[in-house]
Amino acid sequence: MHLKIAVCDDEEKQLIHMRSLLEAWAKERAHLAEVQTFSSAEAFLFAYSEDKSFDILLLDIEMGRMNGVELARVLRAENERLQIVFVTGYDKYIADGYDVMALHYLMKPVSKEKLFAVLDRAARLLCDREKNLVLTVNKATVKIALHEITYIEALQNYAAIHTETAEYKVKMSLSALEKELDDGFFRTGKSYIVGLRYVASIAKTEITLDSGQRIPLGRGLFDAANKAFIKFY
Repeated sequence: MHLKIAVCDDEEKQLIHMRSLLEAWAKERAHLAEVQTFSSAEAFLFAYSEDKSFDILLLDIEMGRMNGVELARVLRAENERLQIVFVTGYDKYIADGYDVMALHYLMKPVSKEKLFAVLDRAARLLCDREKNLVLTVNKATVKIALHEITYIEALQNYAAIHTETAEYKVKMSLSALEKELDDGFFRTGKSYIVGLRYVASIAKTEITLDSGQRIPLGRGLFDAANKAFIKFY
């Protein structure tokens, strides 16, 4: 699973410590995790105004002019998907955590075991809330999470849906499948749709995925592909 995680804390040592734990968790759980750190609520809010694709926010409470609870209220006003975890040295804000639908409340110093358990729960919730494709493959019904799809290829009257571990062939047109997808995908031409979370690079005539797979990019679609990729991230 590809996750975008933010840590917001005004203590530099805490930011370094949390980043280390997050990267260890992602490696152990085989997730692709992008971790960004912020030293104030204002700094995170500025970044968030430009990019709302964060999945998990580990948030200190007592910081500068805007505290963590105030930031969480601003975020919750428009985003219920973001998993907010308060990480603090004070327990007097627990009630506020319920008010902003915080996933959990971790006390400093944070242990690896407790943090990993909370992150596992956050990942499960994000996965459960994500849209799935429910299709008939070889007379059986299968459910494919959108975040698992690396690319889709048109094969005459069929479409081949590729994930990192499997391939599913369905009797369905690429255009029909495209209507079932979200903005995490880009159609590169008549025969392919790519999952933007798996894109490694975009050139004038092809898109290269993290796996090394090269997907042809139609003439005149280079700018559109770049805009879709930037918007997704």
